Parts: sequence; C-alpha cells; structure tokens
Amino acid sequence: MRTIKQIVPAFKINMGGHILDQALPYRGVDQIDPFLLIHHWKQNMEGGQHQSTVGVGPHPHRGFSPVTFIYEGGVHHRDSTGESQVVYGGGTQWMNSGKGIVHSERPAQEIAEKGGEFEFIQFWVNAPSSHKMTEPNYQAITKEDTPIVDVGDPKVKLALVTGDYKETKGPIQPYSDVLILRIDMEIGGKHEIQIPETYNALIYQLDGSFKVNNDQLITGKNMLHLNNDGTSIVVEAMENTRLMLLSGQPINEEVSTYGPFVMNTEDEIRQAILDYQSGKMGILTEEFE
Repeated sequence: MRTIKQIVPAFKINMGGHILDQALPYRGVDQIDPFLLIHHWKQNMEGGQHQSTVGVGPHPHRGFSPVTFIYEGGVHHRDSTGESQVVYGGGTQWMNSGKGIVHSERPAQEIAEKGGEFEFIQFWVNAPSSHKMTEPNYQAITKEDTPIVDVGDPKVKLALVTGDYKETKGPIQPYSDVLILRIDMEIGGKHEIQIPETYNALIYQLDGSFKVNNDQLITGKNMLHLNNDGTSIVVEAMENTRLMLLSGQPINEEVSTYGPFVMNTEDEIRQAILDYQSGKMGILTEEFE
C-alpha cells in the first residue's frame, strides 16, 4: 500500500492578476517527475464582460503538455495551428506543445457575458527530450466522451483521461506513460486505486474530506505526494469529495525552465525564446464575436 510522503495544502498565488491555488511546485520540490505544475482556478464570473478581456490571452509553450480539466463553465481554446474549441464541465483539453505553439485560454463567451461558476485545473506534464521538438497537437474530450470505469461502487465515479485502468483505455495520447484519473466520490464511497509500481504519483483534492488507507483524514484542498512503496492506495469519502490522480513513469532527465518553456538545457531555453520572438512558434490572431 502506498503511503503519503507529504501533504501540501494548496496556497494562493497571483498569476497575471488572477488569484489561483497552487500545489506544485512547492517548497523544496520543483517537480514530481513527470508533473511540473498544478494550478486550480475557481471563481464566480460577474458577467457583463467581453470575452477578449477575460482569461489568458495568446502566449507560447514548448517542450511539455499543458492540460486543463474543466469542472464548471467552459474554456475556449484557440491556438496558432488553427484550433478553436470550447470544452465544458467534465471535459479535458490536452495540448502537446512540442516544438512550439501559441494559444489562448478564455472563459466561454456566454460565461464572460452572462456570468456564472467557472472552475478548472491546469497541470503541466513534462515531455521526454525525444518529443520536445515534435509537431504540436491539441486533443480535447468532452465529459460524454470520457470513459467511466466500473469500480463496483455506485458512490465512486472514476473518469479515465489517459492510461490503462481495469481493462479500460483513456482516449488521450500523451508523450509518455501516464495514468490520470478524475475521481468523484459521494459520502461513503470507497475505492482502492491501483497505481503501476514504477510510477510516481500524487493525488490532488479539490474539496470535501476523505480517509487514506483506512486511517488518515484529509480535509480541504491539498496535494498528497505519495511514496513509491506500493501499487495501490485506498480512498474513502467522509464527505462528497473530488480528487485527481496524476501518476506517471518518471522521465529522469534534466529540466530547464523559463516561464512557458520546459527544456533540458539553458541553451535550449535561449533558443526557445529566440524562436518565439521570430515567429517560429506560429502566430495566433484571436477572432471574437
């Protein structure tokens, strides 16, 4: 049974004027290989705004996969390859940035104009060096297209985004071997999550309270950094609880980062900056109604 290495309470950060909860990186830990960052944004949008003035405008990425889980509302993704798509609650936006892409992430038009609940989590998955300069691609799945794994407990809803779990395969094609689950539990729900032995793993708790391994009670909004000492962990809901499991085969490569770029060396970072400035990652011109 996997044990907890550290419990990290989510802490507030200011990201370009947006107040978010961050759980990774945390003090003394830059990554849980291959996972680099977790940001959780939840707010009630006031409405009365134009879509062009909210969210995050065009910005570049290279060398990793920024992934967005939408919980409430909708996120409109646009990018320099020509993609433009809104994904709503329960859906996932997965962008393999490869050698470079420019994208924007804004609340759906109706949320900006009429207001409403808006909640999503973005996490970053590192790419191995062999994929840092491949062609970028964008994958999106709706709530309806996300497989729900039957775990034998009607109070546990386990949505499989990518990887293999109990003879079910997730639809997203990642750069490396990962198992990623979205878990919703009603009070009294219980499940023993199976995790491949060689994978690093963490659980992010959005809300509620739950017990781990029939013992430790976890309440609030936390990240559980797990030890690599077993192949499963038991979770049991003491209240209605939403969880996210991120687990993956460690890449075990040097990491060099600068803002939206994740490479292996400082020279590669400098080249990424130059390539972006010279337009080699494409140009995104947003169109609004």
